[in-house]
Amino acid sequence: MEATVTTPSSPLIRRAASAYAASARMIDHLQPLFALALRLYVVRVFFTSGWIKIGNWSGTLGLFQNEFHVPLLPPALAAVMGTTAELALPVFLLFGLGTRAAAVALFIFNVVAATSYPDLSIAGLKDHILWGSLLLVTIVYGPGRISLDHWLARRLGV
Repeated sequence: MEATVTTPSSPLIRRAASAYAASARMIDHLQPLFALALRLYVVRVFFTSGWIKIGNWSGTLGLFQNEFHVPLLPPALAAVMGTTAELALPVFLLFGLGTRAAAVALFIFNVVAATSYPDLSIAGLKDHILWGSLLLVTIVYGPGRISLDHWLARRLGV
């Protein structure tokens, strides 16, 4: 038995469906810009935090000794690793190079940061949830077409 596809008989329904499909295509065309904007927002948050830590290293060491309680790491090592993560990983996100791996690493870093600070306010926790959610979007959907990952995949045929 052959399946028959029927089209809506009402011109109004056809026009509405056509308008919906056209708007969906337009939104699809904006996806690369949205993916880039999302990455840039996360880059700004983490890179700025790392830059502030570098600018006041003695204060950063004090924070890791007295405020942040990173499990299993001595405070000085946690300060170096955390600051390095905040400065290096956003660069990968910025250029869209190894994007998913960088987003996974920043996601884990974000979870550790949020759980290592016992006095984190509700507003601070909401910020960490937002940043983690944006990183998850990048992990699941990828960096988009405006990225070195996309360029390399096309260039290498993978």
